[in-house]
Amino acid sequence: MSPWIRRFSPAPEAPVRLVCLPHAGGSASFYRPLALGLAPGVEALMIQYPGRQDRLNEPGETNLPRLAERVHRELLPYLDRPLALFGHSMGAIVAFELARRLQAAGTPARELFASAHRAPHLRSGEPAIALIDQELINRMTDLDGTDPRVLADPEIREMVLPAMRADYQALESYRFADGEPLTCPITVLTGTSDPRVTPDEAVAWKQHGAAGVEVHEFDGGHFYLVAQAKPVTALLAERLA
Repeated sequence: MSPWIRRFSPAPEAPVRLVCLPHAGGSASFYRPLALGLAPGVEALMIQYPGRQDRLNEPGETNLPRLAERVHRELLPYLDRPLALFGHSMGAIVAFELARRLQAAGTPARELFASAHRAPHLRSGEPAIALIDQELINRMTDLDGTDPRVLADPEIREMVLPAMRADYQALESYRFADGEPLTCPITVLTGTSDPRVTPDEAVAWKQHGAAGVEVHEFDGGHFYLVAQAKPVTALLAERLA
């Protein structure tokens, strides 16, 4: 088993696999409820970026296209079945770049699910690389993605901040490069009160899909999928059936 891939609910008979790519500062375990909810009809492969949890001693990846390339290499043994991609926040852009690589290699994704991120060609303009530790902590807690009690512990902060900073650097330094639209369908998921993604920015994903783009809204903010786990899982199961 690759150190990059976690299978919390193996489903050897499932006809399709869903590759799940975490948000900035996130880990594979974030997707555990989704994996359990989709099995046995869909086998979820959760990606574990370097620099966190059991990969804590590895340096984080600060270049997003290179991160997508590294994930692509790790997925080569899993191409015996169709792969769909789900990415949340930063993971949506990693998933987009991964979909481009799969398509270029002649093994296009079954579908791309882009959650809680504006279309790739829309640059964020946020000076994330220059953020000090406290600003990084404030950003994560403001988005309700991390329990404030966790980040209040100095020892835990010391463990998680390097990975978080690497992720934000990878995202901030990302620059969209023109290319062929994706041939796989794109489904965009967004929270109705997400401060990071406007409705127009979600619709703008249509520029990148030659096979059609659907936008689905769910009640909630940037991490809407925590409270909306059941309807999100139902949507994915329906699309991948």
